[in-house]
Amino acid sequence: MTDPAQAALFLVIIILTVLLVVLGIQVYFILRELRKTIDKVNKVLDDASLITESVSKPISSLSTLAMGLKTGATIAKIFQGKKHDKKDE
Repeated sequence: MTDPAQAALFLVIIILTVLLVVLGIQVYFILRELRKTIDKVNKVLDDASLITESVSKPISSLSTLAMGLKTGATIAKIFQGKKHDKKDE
């Protein structure tokens, strides 16, 4: 017959092995879900980047247009000033 201590040790080893296998499977599923979540976050960040670019381009164009108008107004003032100077003479 086997010693009761050996039987208890064998039983504990079997239980720990089963628990570690179950734990390993759970960790695998958790890591798989984490990977899916990271992929979704990456897609959201890519979409946010596209939205930011699509908003910034028109604003940049509007800024360029405003600077052009300002430059045009300055040039018009210069020409108007020269016309007034010629009329005064």
